[in-house]
Amino acid sequence: MSFTDVQRARIESLLPDRTPRRGGRWRDHRQVIDAIAFKYGTGTPWTDLPEHFGSWKGTHSRLRRWAADGTWEKVFTTLLARADAEGDLDWVVALDSTIVRAHQYAAGARPKGPRPASRTIMPSDGPAAA
Repeated sequence: MSFTDVQRARIESLLPDRTPRRGGRWRDHRQVIDAIAFKYGTGTPWTDLPEHFGSWKGTHSRLRRWAADGTWEKVFTTLLARADAEGDLDWVVALDSTIVRAHQYAAGARPKGPRPASRTIMPSDGPAAA
């Protein structure tokens, strides 16, 4: 899966500036997004990303940074709003009324019946308190 020019044009204004406050210039957003799509599309571990995507640590840190600062949410909501306005979405709502119950002991309930006797306290071997 590769990030096309049309897709890039739609979200380019929503992504952060590539010039960070410190250090050098960030790697191209397109390469990072392709790496993230590859990782989640194949289920491969971060450390096994192909080398043509660059450093897996840089990709992972940018993914986390964009999640923390709200970039991904902004991109998603903007694309969703555009697709809905253009009539490209068919809204389907599915409700599930299934109830799953756990056994009462799974929630930490104490078994019914008499409580186990408390353990016997043995006098210490030391001298008795006067």
